[in-house]
This record gives sequence, C-alpha cells and structure tokens, in this order.
Amino acid sequence: MAGRDVDRTPDGRYVVVDGRRWRTADPAQPAEVRARLLHHLGVARSAVGNGRRAGDEAAVAAARARVQAAKTGLGERGPAWWDQDDAARRARWEEALRELDG
Repeated sequence: MAGRDVDRTPDGRYVVVDGRRWRTADPAQPAEVRARLLHHLGVARSAVGNGRRAGDEAAVAAARARVQAAKTGLGERGPAWWDQDDAARRARWEEALRELDG
C-alpha cells in the first residue's frame, strides 16, 4: 500500500489504511507459502484487469475466484486465522495452493 498512511492495530490482526481496517495475512505461514500465494494473487488480479478490458465476464469471474482463493489462503478472508488451531491454518493454505496450482 505504497504511498498511503498504514498503521497496525495493537493486536496485529489488522492494518488500517485511510481509516479502513483490513485483515493481515496469517503470520504463521512459512515464507515460501506466502510468496507462492502472493504470486497467485498478483497473477489473478492482473487477469481480472485483462478480462475486464477484453469484456470477457467469464474470465473476470474465474480470475476473481482465484483472487478469493489466494486471499483465503493468506488468511485475509474466510475464518479468522487467530480463531483456528495450527492444523486448520495449515489446511487452509494447503487447500488454497492445491486449488491455485491445479
């Protein structure tokens, strides 16, 4: 969020950007997992834009589903990572990677 004023909440669960709260990624994720999910997220976001420019609503919908999967894998969406035990957290990102890598 370059160029924006970004703060973290005291519990570390959220960042606050322009007064809006956004859930942070799961800090328990291994760096390699986080990097893979962020790569998938970037590719999917790019595909959303490409699909929109092409007027291809099916491509946009598919790309948005990949964005959702990546953000869920990161822990930014879906069940809150701080409410999950270690096994559930690991299962969340492994499932996302299976879906995105497949």
